[in-house]
Amino acid sequence: MQKFTLVLNLFLTLLSAKDLQPIATLEASGLVSDIVEDKGLLYVATDAGVVDIIDLVSQKIISQINFAPIHTAMGDEVPTRVHSVDRYQDKTLLVTSGSTMYRNVWIHDGKKLTKVIDESKRLMPKDAYFTTEGKVILGSFGSDIVLYDNDEGYKLYDRHISESTMGGMILSNDKKKMILSDESGTARLIDIKSSKIEKTFSSEHVDNIYSVAYRNNILITAGQDRRVGVYSPTGAYHIKSDFLVYCVGISPSGKTGIYSSGTEHYLQLFHTQNGKKTDRLIGHQATPNKILFMTENILISSGDEYTLYFWKLNEDTNQSL
Repeated sequence: MQKFTLVLNLFLTLLSAKDLQPIATLEASGLVSDIVEDKGLLYVATDAGVVDIIDLVSQKIISQINFAPIHTAMGDEVPTRVHSVDRYQDKTLLVTSGSTMYRNVWIHDGKKLTKVIDESKRLMPKDAYFTTEGKVILGSFGSDIVLYDNDEGYKLYDRHISESTMGGMILSNDKKKMILSDESGTARLIDIKSSKIEKTFSSEHVDNIYSVAYRNNILITAGQDRRVGVYSPTGAYHIKSDFLVYCVGISPSGKTGIYSSGTEHYLQLFHTQNGKKTDRLIGHQATPNKILFMTENILISSGDEYTLYFWKLNEDTNQSL
Protein backbone atom coordinates (compact mmCIF):
# COMPACT_ATOMS: atom_id res chain seq x y z
CA MET A 1 0.00 0.00 0.00
CA GLN A 2 2.80 2.41 0.89
CA LYS A 3 4.55 1.72 -2.43
CA PHE A 4 1.28 2.33 -4.31
CA THR A 5 0.84 5.68 -2.52
CA LEU A 6 4.36 6.80 -3.44
CA VAL A 7 3.82 5.87 -7.10
CA LEU A 8 0.46 7.67 -7.14
CA ASN A 9 1.98 10.83 -5.62
CA LEU A 10 4.76 10.78 -8.23
CA PHE A 11 2.22 10.33 -11.04
CA LEU A 12 0.10 13.25 -9.79
CA THR A 13 3.21 15.41 -9.50
CA LEU A 14 4.16 14.69 -13.10
CA LEU A 15 0.64 15.51 -14.27
CA SER A 16 0.63 18.87 -12.47
CA ALA A 17 4.13 19.89 -13.57
CA LYS A 18 4.24 22.51 -16.32
CA ASP A 19 6.72 23.98 -18.77
CA LEU A 20 7.01 27.70 -18.04
CA GLN A 21 8.16 30.33 -20.53
CA PRO A 22 10.03 33.49 -19.44
CA ILE A 23 7.83 36.49 -18.69
CA ALA A 24 10.48 38.76 -20.23
CA THR A 25 13.94 38.68 -21.81
CA LEU A 26 16.63 41.33 -22.15
CA GLU A 27 19.75 41.52 -24.31
CA ALA A 28 23.08 42.30 -22.64
CA SER A 29 26.12 43.91 -24.26
CA GLY A 30 27.97 40.60 -24.55
CA LEU A 31 27.96 36.98 -23.45
CA VAL A 32 26.90 37.00 -19.80
CA SER A 33 29.49 35.84 -17.24
CA ASP A 34 27.85 36.78 -13.94
CA ILE A 35 24.90 38.71 -12.49
CA VAL A 36 24.10 40.28 -9.13
CA GLU A 37 21.21 42.43 -7.87
CA ASP A 38 21.43 45.40 -5.53
CA LYS A 39 18.72 47.91 -4.62
CA GLY A 40 16.58 47.23 -7.66
CA LEU A 41 19.47 47.28 -10.11
CA LEU A 42 20.92 44.27 -11.92
CA TYR A 43 24.67 44.27 -12.60
CA VAL A 44 25.53 42.11 -15.60
CA ALA A 45 29.17 41.14 -16.27
CA THR A 46 29.94 40.32 -19.92
CA ASP A 47 32.78 39.21 -22.18
CA ALA A 48 32.59 42.50 -24.08
CA GLY A 49 34.45 44.53 -21.45
CA VAL A 50 31.16 45.95 -20.21
CA VAL A 51 29.08 45.67 -17.05
CA ASP A 52 25.48 46.56 -17.87
CA ILE A 53 23.52 48.19 -15.05
CA ILE A 54 19.83 47.44 -15.56
CA ASP A 55 16.86 49.02 -13.81
CA LEU A 56 14.63 46.07 -12.96
CA VAL A 57 11.44 48.15 -13.02
CA SER A 58 11.92 49.54 -16.52
CA GLN A 59 14.11 46.59 -17.60
CA LYS A 60 16.42 49.00 -19.40
CA ILE A 61 20.18 49.51 -19.30
CA ILE A 62 20.60 52.81 -17.45
CA SER A 63 24.40 52.83 -17.08
CA GLN A 64 27.55 50.85 -17.79
CA ILE A 65 31.01 50.19 -16.39
CA ASN A 66 33.44 49.95 -19.29
CA PHE A 67 36.92 48.46 -19.52
CA ALA A 68 39.51 49.24 -22.16
CA PRO A 69 40.54 46.35 -24.44
CA ILE A 70 43.64 44.35 -23.51
CA HIS A 71 46.57 43.36 -25.69
CA THR A 72 47.54 39.72 -25.69
CA ALA A 73 51.09 38.36 -25.81
CA MET A 74 50.62 38.04 -29.58
CA GLY A 75 49.82 41.74 -29.84
CA ASP A 76 46.12 41.27 -30.56
CA GLU A 77 43.58 43.67 -29.09
CA VAL A 78 40.65 41.83 -27.48
CA PRO A 79 37.77 42.85 -25.21
CA THR A 80 38.39 42.54 -21.48
CA ARG A 81 36.18 39.76 -20.16
CA VAL A 82 34.51 40.53 -16.83
CA HIS A 83 34.41 37.22 -14.98
CA SER A 84 32.82 38.09 -11.64
CA VAL A 85 30.70 40.89 -10.16
CA ASP A 86 29.57 41.64 -6.59
CA ARG A 87 27.91 44.58 -4.83
CA TYR A 88 28.11 45.89 -1.27
CA GLN A 89 27.62 49.30 0.33
CA ASP A 90 27.19 51.05 -3.04
CA LYS A 91 30.41 49.62 -4.45
CA THR A 92 30.94 47.14 -7.27
CA LEU A 93 33.65 44.47 -7.12
CA LEU A 94 34.90 43.08 -10.43
CA VAL A 95 37.34 40.44 -11.66
CA THR A 96 38.62 40.86 -15.23
CA SER A 97 41.04 39.15 -17.59
CA GLY A 98 44.56 40.49 -17.78
CA SER A 99 46.92 40.61 -20.75
CA THR A 100 48.71 37.60 -19.23
CA MET A 101 47.18 34.45 -17.75
CA TYR A 102 46.55 36.32 -14.50
CA ARG A 103 43.63 38.56 -13.58
CA ASN A 104 42.85 42.03 -12.26
CA VAL A 105 40.47 43.00 -9.46
CA TRP A 106 38.66 46.35 -9.47
CA ILE A 107 36.30 48.39 -7.30
CA HIS A 108 33.88 50.91 -8.78
CA ASP A 109 32.41 53.40 -6.29
CA GLY A 110 29.77 54.77 -8.63
CA LYS A 111 32.07 57.38 -10.14
CA LYS A 112 35.60 56.03 -10.26
CA LEU A 113 37.04 52.67 -11.27
CA THR A 114 40.06 51.66 -9.16
CA LYS A 115 42.30 48.64 -9.67
CA VAL A 116 42.94 47.08 -6.26
CA ILE A 117 44.85 43.98 -7.41
CA ASP A 118 46.98 44.07 -10.54
CA GLU A 119 47.77 40.98 -12.60
CA SER A 120 51.42 41.53 -11.70
CA LYS A 121 50.48 40.08 -8.28
CA ARG A 122 50.15 36.77 -10.16
CA LEU A 123 46.74 35.92 -8.74
CA MET A 124 44.14 33.89 -10.61
CA PRO A 125 40.82 34.54 -8.86
CA LYS A 126 37.77 32.77 -10.24
CA ASP A 127 35.33 34.64 -8.01
CA ALA A 128 35.50 37.59 -5.64
CA TYR A 129 33.10 38.91 -3.01
CA PHE A 130 32.96 41.75 -0.50
CA THR A 131 33.03 40.81 3.18
CA THR A 132 30.98 42.57 5.87
CA GLU A 133 33.98 44.84 6.56
CA GLY A 134 34.24 45.78 2.88
CA LYS A 135 37.36 43.69 2.39
CA VAL A 136 37.67 41.27 -0.53
CA ILE A 137 37.58 37.47 -0.36
CA LEU A 138 38.99 35.72 -3.43
CA GLY A 139 38.66 32.10 -4.52
CA SER A 140 41.24 30.87 -7.03
CA PHE A 141 41.22 28.04 -9.57
CA GLY A 142 43.82 26.32 -7.40
CA SER A 143 41.39 26.23 -4.43
CA ASP A 144 43.20 28.97 -2.54
CA ILE A 145 41.20 31.57 -0.62
CA VAL A 146 42.69 35.02 -0.09
CA LEU A 147 41.29 37.66 2.26
CA TYR A 148 42.55 40.96 0.90
CA ASP A 149 42.57 44.34 2.60
CA ASN A 150 41.94 46.59 -0.39
CA ASP A 151 42.49 49.78 1.64
CA GLU A 152 45.96 48.76 2.83
CA GLY A 153 46.84 46.62 -0.19
CA TYR A 154 47.92 43.38 1.46
CA LYS A 155 46.72 39.83 2.16
CA LEU A 156 45.26 39.16 5.59
CA TYR A 157 45.57 35.45 4.82
CA ASP A 158 46.21 33.15 1.88
CA ARG A 159 45.06 29.59 2.57
CA HIS A 160 45.21 26.50 0.38
CA ILE A 161 41.95 24.58 0.86
CA SER A 162 42.19 21.59 -1.47
CA GLU A 163 44.51 19.83 -3.90
CA SER A 164 41.65 19.76 -6.42
CA THR A 165 40.67 22.54 -8.82
CA MET A 166 38.01 24.89 -7.49
CA GLY A 167 34.48 24.47 -8.81
CA GLY A 168 31.93 26.84 -7.26
CA MET A 169 32.02 29.56 -4.62
CA ILE A 170 29.24 31.42 -2.80
CA LEU A 171 28.85 33.45 0.40
CA SER A 172 26.07 33.14 2.95
CA ASN A 173 23.59 36.01 3.11
CA ASP A 174 25.28 37.49 6.19
CA LYS A 175 28.69 37.23 4.44
CA LYS A 176 30.19 35.44 7.42
CA LYS A 177 30.49 31.99 5.82
CA MET A 178 31.60 30.74 2.43
CA ILE A 179 30.94 27.54 0.50
CA LEU A 180 33.76 26.33 -1.74
CA SER A 181 33.52 23.23 -3.95
CA ASP A 182 36.08 21.41 -6.07
CA GLU A 183 36.56 18.74 -8.73
CA SER A 184 36.84 15.95 -6.14
CA GLY A 185 33.10 16.22 -5.49
CA THR A 186 33.58 17.88 -2.10
CA ALA A 187 32.16 21.16 -0.80
CA ARG A 188 33.29 22.93 2.36
CA LEU A 189 31.72 25.48 4.69
CA ILE A 190 34.41 27.99 5.67
CA ASP A 191 34.41 30.80 8.22
CA ILE A 192 35.55 33.88 6.30
CA LYS A 193 37.15 35.73 9.22
CA SER A 194 39.34 32.83 10.36
CA SER A 195 39.48 30.73 7.14
CA LYS A 196 38.60 27.71 9.31
CA ILE A 197 36.80 24.81 7.61
CA GLU A 198 33.71 24.21 9.73
CA LYS A 199 32.01 21.45 7.75
CA THR A 200 32.71 19.17 4.81
CA PHE A 201 30.06 17.86 2.40
CA SER A 202 31.22 14.88 0.38
CA SER A 203 28.54 12.17 0.36
CA GLU A 204 26.58 12.95 -2.82
CA HIS A 205 29.10 13.44 -5.65
CA VAL A 206 31.85 11.42 -7.29
CA ASP A 207 33.11 14.14 -9.65
CA ASN A 208 33.56 17.88 -10.09
CA ILE A 209 31.03 20.22 -8.47
CA TYR A 210 30.60 23.07 -10.95
CA SER A 211 28.55 25.44 -8.80
CA VAL A 212 26.82 25.78 -5.45
CA ALA A 213 23.80 27.55 -3.95
CA TYR A 214 23.29 28.17 -0.23
CA ARG A 215 20.33 29.57 1.69
CA ASN A 216 18.82 28.98 5.12
CA ASN A 217 21.41 26.27 5.96
CA ILE A 218 20.54 24.31 2.81
CA LEU A 219 23.25 23.62 0.25
CA ILE A 220 22.61 22.58 -3.36
CA THR A 221 25.47 21.40 -5.57
CA ALA A 222 25.74 20.97 -9.35
CA GLY A 223 27.82 18.01 -10.52
CA GLN A 224 29.69 16.84 -13.58
CA ASP A 225 28.52 13.38 -12.50
CA ARG A 226 24.95 14.37 -13.53
CA ARG A 227 23.87 14.69 -9.91
CA VAL A 228 22.28 17.47 -7.91
CA GLY A 229 23.38 17.24 -4.28
CA VAL A 230 21.14 18.54 -1.51
CA TYR A 231 22.49 18.94 2.03
CA SER A 232 20.31 20.15 4.91
CA PRO A 233 20.41 19.92 8.71
CA THR A 234 18.17 16.84 8.47
CA GLY A 235 20.30 14.88 6.00
CA ALA A 236 21.56 14.64 2.42
CA TYR A 237 20.44 13.13 -0.88
CA HIS A 238 21.00 13.58 -4.59
CA ILE A 239 18.85 13.84 -7.71
CA LYS A 240 20.01 12.09 -10.86
CA SER A 241 19.90 14.19 -14.01
CA ASP A 242 20.15 13.08 -17.63
CA PHE A 243 22.91 15.59 -18.41
CA LEU A 244 25.82 17.37 -16.75
CA VAL A 245 24.52 19.87 -14.17
CA TYR A 246 26.26 23.20 -14.65
CA CYS A 247 24.40 25.49 -12.26
CA VAL A 248 21.94 25.47 -9.37
CA GLY A 249 19.86 27.98 -7.44
CA ILE A 250 17.78 28.14 -4.29
CA SER A 251 14.90 30.34 -3.16
CA PRO A 252 15.28 32.70 -0.16
CA SER A 253 13.41 30.30 2.15
CA GLY A 254 15.44 27.33 0.94
CA LYS A 255 12.25 25.44 0.03
CA THR A 256 12.63 25.55 -3.75
CA GLY A 257 15.68 24.35 -5.63
CA ILE A 258 16.48 24.59 -9.33
CA TYR A 259 19.14 23.13 -11.60
CA SER A 260 20.16 23.13 -15.26
CA SER A 261 19.22 19.90 -17.00
CA GLY A 262 19.06 18.37 -20.44
CA THR A 263 20.67 19.17 -23.78
CA GLU A 264 17.89 21.68 -24.48
CA HIS A 265 19.14 23.87 -21.61
CA TYR A 266 15.99 23.91 -19.50
CA LEU A 267 15.87 24.59 -15.75
CA GLN A 268 14.23 22.04 -13.46
CA LEU A 269 12.47 23.11 -10.25
CA PHE A 270 12.16 20.80 -7.25
CA HIS A 271 11.24 20.74 -3.56
CA THR A 272 14.41 20.66 -1.45
CA GLN A 273 12.59 18.86 1.37
CA ASN A 274 12.01 15.70 -0.64
CA GLY A 275 13.63 16.14 -4.06
CA LYS A 276 10.33 15.98 -5.95
CA LYS A 277 10.48 17.73 -9.33
CA THR A 278 7.87 20.32 -10.26
CA ASP A 279 7.83 22.78 -13.19
CA ARG A 280 10.49 23.29 -15.86
CA LEU A 281 11.65 26.65 -17.20
CA ILE A 282 12.01 26.54 -20.98
CA GLY A 283 13.72 29.11 -23.17
CA HIS A 284 17.51 29.16 -22.78
CA GLN A 285 19.42 28.79 -26.05
CA ALA A 286 22.76 28.03 -24.38
CA THR A 287 23.96 26.36 -21.19
CA PRO A 288 22.69 28.29 -18.13
CA ASN A 289 25.45 29.52 -15.80
CA LYS A 290 23.69 31.67 -13.20
CA ILE A 291 20.35 31.53 -11.39
CA LEU A 292 19.32 34.42 -9.14
CA PHE A 293 16.15 34.28 -7.02
CA MET A 294 14.70 37.74 -6.35
CA THR A 295 11.76 36.42 -4.29
CA GLU A 296 10.22 33.00 -3.70
CA ASN A 297 8.48 33.21 -7.08
CA ILE A 298 10.56 35.59 -9.19
CA LEU A 299 13.99 34.70 -10.56
CA ILE A 300 16.49 35.71 -13.23
CA SER A 301 18.78 33.36 -15.11
CA SER A 302 21.61 33.75 -17.59
CA GLY A 303 23.73 31.48 -19.74
CA ASP A 304 26.64 31.61 -22.12
CA GLU A 305 24.58 33.90 -24.35
CA TYR A 306 23.49 37.54 -24.64
CA THR A 307 20.00 37.04 -23.27
CA LEU A 308 18.81 37.44 -19.67
CA TYR A 309 15.66 35.56 -18.73
CA PHE A 310 13.03 36.69 -16.22
CA TRP A 311 10.69 34.08 -14.73
CA LYS A 312 7.59 33.98 -12.54
CA LEU A 313 6.90 30.67 -10.83
CA ASN A 314 3.49 29.24 -10.10
CA GLU A 315 2.23 30.17 -6.64
CA ASP A 316 1.99 26.49 -5.66
CA THR A 317 5.61 25.74 -6.62
CA ASN A 318 6.82 26.35 -3.07
CA GLN A 319 4.09 24.38 -1.36
CA SER A 320 5.14 21.05 0.12
CA LEU A 321 3.75 17.94 -1.56
